[in-house]
Amino acid sequence: MNIAKPGHLWRFFLAGGTDQVFLDRPEDLKALAELDQKLWVALACPVSGLEFDEKTLRMLDSDADGRIRVPELLAAIAWLSTCLKDIGSIKAGADSLPLSAINDAGEEGRRLLDLAREILRTKGRADGDSISVSDLADMEAFVAASRFNGDGVIIADSAGDDSARTLIEEISACVGAVTDRSGNPGIDQARIDRFFKEAADLAVWRAKGKSGAAGPLGEKTADAHAACQAVRVKVDDFFARCRTAAFDGRAAALLNRSEAEYAPLADKTLSTGMPELVNFPLARAEGGRALPLGEGVNPAWADAIARLYKQAVKPLLGSRSSLSEEDWRGLLEQFAEQEEWLASKPATKTETLGTERLAAILSGGGRAALAALIQKDLAEKPKFDSIFGLEKLLRYNRDLQRLLENFVSFADFYGRKRKAVFQAGTLYIDGRSCELCVRVDDAGKHASMAGVSQTCLLYCDCTRRGASAEKVTIAAAVTGGDSDNLMVGRNGVFYDRAGKDWDATVVKIIEQPISIRQAFWSPYKKAIRFIEAQIAKFASDREKSNEAAAEAGVAGAGKAQPFDAGKFAGIFAAIGLAMGALGAAFGAVVAALSRLPWWQLPIAAAGAVLLISGPSMIIAALKLRQRNIGPILDANGWAINTLVRINIPFGEALTRIAALPPGAERGLNDPYAEKSGAKKWVALAVFLTLAGAAWYLVSRLSGG
Repeated sequence: MNIAKPGHLWRFFLAGGTDQVFLDRPEDLKALAELDQKLWVALACPVSGLEFDEKTLRMLDSDADGRIRVPELLAAIAWLSTCLKDIGSIKAGADSLPLSAINDAGEEGRRLLDLAREILRTKGRADGDSISVSDLADMEAFVAASRFNGDGVIIADSAGDDSARTLIEEISACVGAVTDRSGNPGIDQARIDRFFKEAADLAVWRAKGKSGAAGPLGEKTADAHAACQAVRVKVDDFFARCRTAAFDGRAAALLNRSEAEYAPLADKTLSTGMPELVNFPLARAEGGRALPLGEGVNPAWADAIARLYKQAVKPLLGSRSSLSEEDWRGLLEQFAEQEEWLASKPATKTETLGTERLAAILSGGGRAALAALIQKDLAEKPKFDSIFGLEKLLRYNRDLQRLLENFVSFADFYGRKRKAVFQAGTLYIDGRSCELCVRVDDAGKHASMAGVSQTCLLYCDCTRRGASAEKVTIAAAVTGGDSDNLMVGRNGVFYDRAGKDWDATVVKIIEQPISIRQAFWSPYKKAIRFIEAQIAKFASDREKSNEAAAEAGVAGAGKAQPFDAGKFAGIFAAIGLAMGALGAAFGAVVAALSRLPWWQLPIAAAGAVLLISGPSMIIAALKLRQRNIGPILDANGWAINTLVRINIPFGEALTRIAALPPGAERGLNDPYAEKSGAKKWVALAVFLTLAGAAWYLVSRLSGG
């Protein structure tokens, strides 16, 4: 269906139950901006955690938010269209780019072509006709060593003297740094302007406080206010206790603490600064009492009250030995302007530089020196833009087609010619290889989303031992075989895309149906496990009973125990009833089958099997049809735009079960094979005969 601009015919392939677009022609890439985004398989992917060149992804990530989105891919295609004569050349994904492919009709193309030729000349290949990403390896070192690289960011090494270096470091610490092209932290013009504005605002605020305009005591206002604030909570608490005592005198004793609370202090050496007294009242609370400013003050607060008196009470209220609540409120009101000034303090980290250093910065020539450094850096912009532009051109030419085939469509994933960018490697475990493995940061967080994928997932911690201990966590999709031997704690080996092997240990399992074959045998395996559990429980109970009986027998040795015939008769009767019920059921089945014609017996057997295994097979088939890789990738930061199913045939391709090579010879003579089971069947027949005879005798005796 053509939903783009008229004249362009889109072609789609069906994979995973979804129509996915072909992008193998230049005109497809040029028209991609017109393709309805509802037809894109993904709308966003993370920059990190993929099997893809991360530097290329970071170049694509124009807003540096750690994600690649549709507009950024379209911008890359549009830019490539102006720099290359034929954008279809990116389909090859070649590491090198022929110089003849660069479009020199435009100014940017000519600049990139000239730079490419210059680089080849410096490498002794003046006659070279192509350039590759590896040819720019030296340029990275060149950029890193350059004081100025044209990005408008200056770093400490950009400074020509120690004073400028120090100022750059101080500005970075106060307003934050930005990463330079060299990879080092630095500052740009916006950060310089912000720093000097914040510093100037702080200086004005401080000047207002020093001028005395913010308080009744001029420069001494700040100390007086600080003395009030140091005891404000305790003074307010004291007057509140006094008001409570005036309300009800019975509360006075409790408000002043009980004798029991003073008892722990009796055996200690007391001092005026004892921390044990800090939480005690400031002074003895009584109805209508004023706060003493000398004698009678809690020793732990005596020094703070003395400063209050000296710095605030005496200068503003005059000499006195106590402070009433009314006077205290009036004292605080005189600092209203001071508190308003404090509340207007600018929020800035420039305060950490100190008053003197900040004044020196504002009055010095540092700002002009930094502006000059910024201009020197920007003067190099054309040259370094060309360097980065050429590297971007080479990387996009090599990598962009592959990214599109793992973003717009999942051609790599379903085409199986090469692994998708999200496939981290292959996990070998329990006689199978799982190719759909993705890296995860947090297994628990990932599982909360990936659990709805209807896919059995093994979360494994993978480690490599040696000088540099490494660890990664993966989620492996198990899409073939069964889960009988998959459990937390099992070990396997994970091979990453680079071929390195990792020790893999299962730490979490999301259980889901894996195959129809597993669903077929599931009811029988559950029945066997139930019987085994019941037998084990019965054996355990009997063992405990026998041990208890043995202990009781030892304790009561010598005492004759009467034979309880009724008890044993009851046991035999119970056994007989059980065997009779089984025999009757078996007989009924045999009788029913004996009445059927011989040709209906296979049909009846098939019907019985279908009745037992059918429901689990139907449920498994429905879930297997719903397996979807979308939630697995969404949990890793992708934005999957459609259902990306893993049907049964594709699941079998993603998880390979161990099988002998074609044409391999196989000897069938196993020296450790189980011996003939004839004796077991004879023993079982004898047991059933004896049990039936016992039931018959008991029933005859009870009837007679």
